[in-house]
Amino acid sequence: MHEELVAIKGVNDGLLISLSTTESWQSVTDQLAARIDEKAQFYAGANITVELGERPVPKYELSSLKALLERRGLTLSLVRSESDTTRNSAVSLDVPTDNHVAPKAPDPAPLETAPVNPEEKGTQGVLFRRTLRSGRTIHSEGHVIVFGDVNPGAKVIAVGDIVVWGKLRGYVHAGVGGDESAIVCALEMSPSQLRIAEYVVTSPAGKRRKIKPEVALVRDNQIIVESRE
Repeated sequence: MHEELVAIKGVNDGLLISLSTTESWQSVTDQLAARIDEKAQFYAGANITVELGERPVPKYELSSLKALLERRGLTLSLVRSESDTTRNSAVSLDVPTDNHVAPKAPDPAPLETAPVNPEEKGTQGVLFRRTLRSGRTIHSEGHVIVFGDVNPGAKVIAVGDIVVWGKLRGYVHAGVGGDESAIVCALEMSPSQLRIAEYVVTSPAGKRRKIKPEVALVRDNQIIVESRE
């Protein structure tokens, strides 16, 4: 099945890609290439951690995976594996490795035990607890909260909303995939470029005279920025 071959999720330092340990390598890598190509803009520039479990991956196969990612502007930064063969392959390619396998997420608590209205549905997101410096990129298929600044040269790319509890001076793209209801919030809104869905704005030259929380959203087919005081 599609979900069994490749699983992709956003993490603080990039993307975690889990690959099937039983299907043929060609089928798995073909599926991975197709998944990345579907959202090329969303994945661009990400650091990749690949989870391979107990699957023994020889050097030529891991090298082909590394090349597949690099052709798409992605960096293979870590290989997780329980296989000596796979770890040796990673070492020979100068790719960091460990034998940690991400634990299966626990089943959600039954609704009757949750202290919230069961009709109120939440959505997943990523919380980043430090300043995002130049050259760093966050990707999320949900929302992103940065508890710090987003410096010039840094990027935040999210399918959902983006909230910056600090100065937003880098590149942000909320609503990737076309969600025009997505918003961008910041304590100081001075992005190098701000995108919501397919709409784009850049900050005017010069410093603001007053620093205040603001939210960017799409209204009447354009991005507007409103203060929140």
